[in-house]
Amino acid sequence: MTARVAPPPITAARVREIDAAQADPIDLRDIVLEGGPVVVRGLVRDWPLVAAGRQGAQAAADYLLSFYNGRPGVGYTAPAEVGGRYFYDDSLTRLNFEAQRVALDAYLGRMLAHLGNPDAPSFYVGSTDLDQYFPGLAAAGNDLPLDGPAFGSLLRSIWIGNRTIASAHYDMSNNIACVAVGRRRFTLFPPDQIANLYPGPLEPTPGGQVVSLVDFRAPDLDRFPAFAQACDSASIADLEAGDAVIYPALWWHHVETLSDFNMMINLWWHPSPTFLDSPMDTVLHGMLSLRDRPAAEKTAWAALFDYYVFGPAERPVSHLPEEARGPLATLDVRSARQLRAKLLQRINR
Repeated sequence: MTARVAPPPITAARVREIDAAQADPIDLRDIVLEGGPVVVRGLVRDWPLVAAGRQGAQAAADYLLSFYNGRPGVGYTAPAEVGGRYFYDDSLTRLNFEAQRVALDAYLGRMLAHLGNPDAPSFYVGSTDLDQYFPGLAAAGNDLPLDGPAFGSLLRSIWIGNRTIASAHYDMSNNIACVAVGRRRFTLFPPDQIANLYPGPLEPTPGGQVVSLVDFRAPDLDRFPAFAQACDSASIADLEAGDAVIYPALWWHHVETLSDFNMMINLWWHPSPTFLDSPMDTVLHGMLSLRDRPAAEKTAWAALFDYYVFGPAERPVSHLPEEARGPLATLDVRSARQLRAKLLQRINR
């Protein structure tokens, strides 16, 4: 018999909490601006999907599938012996699970057929676009009033599974993670803890983002000693159905489901203009152009980056006439396209 996964052995502060029932209306914009994780108890307690989940796993699945348009999605299946942790094999070059295109109604049927079985495989449907696969679900009252420039472009995704573990990783967008069915534990770390979390390979990755190599169920501090320092900065959010946790882009989060059947809807957004490139592209280009240069030269380049990129945007242009600012000025769609073309020309020289 496979042992149940124990909670992570981390002594950490609890994420700050707000009770939606006592703070109505909730101003999500103000919470976002706080710049750290916040739990909002009962934020989505009135969602019809949450109400269906209170009647049981089958009722929740039936309600969700009433919106399903039949489009094949991706189902991730892992053997019972990995304990729900979607990760690598020992070589760190291959993943320990299978990903297949599946009919989501049939795949949910497989999940439900194994409820209560401690030796069941792990079933997981991750980051599936809500509007593309379950059109009308959000409009049926399973949504939050997020609009205006503070939220920029918004993506709604659904996550479904039995007992699963998403190893600590970061996303490049802000997140409101809403637990609709079951219970989840989020263990969160600020971005400056990246080195203490021992990121794995850039590729392959279990879910599209670099993950921590530390097994939170039994951290190997001989191999990963600085993880103890990361724990000093960790905060934990235990969420029931109807609760949500809000956290900023680039915060590391380790997510463990604590029930035999779980659903979560998350809303990702970023206030930056959509014409901006991904900062990760800059990181990769930095590896190509800067990482292997002499240390003194890298220090000098760090000063240039601070001046042109990380410092105040107005500093490099304050002494220049407007007609001479070029790409140093605030970018728009046209100037971003011109700068991208120039960069591509240089890369492909």
